[in-house]
Amino acid sequence: MGATHVTVAIRNPAEPERVWEGLFLVDTGATDCLVPRKHLEAIGLLPRTQRIYGLADGSEIRLDVTGGEIHFMGETTWGTIVFGEDEAEPLLGVTALESVGIEVDPRNQTLTRLPATRLRGFRARR
Repeated sequence: MGATHVTVAIRNPAEPERVWEGLFLVDTGATDCLVPRKHLEAIGLLPRTQRIYGLADGSEIRLDVTGGEIHFMGETTWGTIVFGEDEAEPLLGVTALESVGIEVDPRNQTLTRLPATRLRGFRARR
């Protein structure tokens, strides 16, 4: 199976004119997005806290995280962005995908827009 990539823009919400755009690997095994540290720092995003992440080999690592605007496929969301190593491949995690109603079609290696974003458990008043 191949990899799915999408162009993503990361924007500093405090200074909206500061943006970094790159080609991200769509990673449904990742919860959050990951961007090389040098690009986040270049647009003025600083670490706000740290989180422990589980890696594919079963080990855990504590990484710096921040929040930012994530724009792709004509949609914008806000989310947690992990500071990766400077040469790390940027990752688009499942939280960003789901928050704008986009799912991965693994057979065709494409991203598909759902007819509506999921909001289970919510009941509209009638």
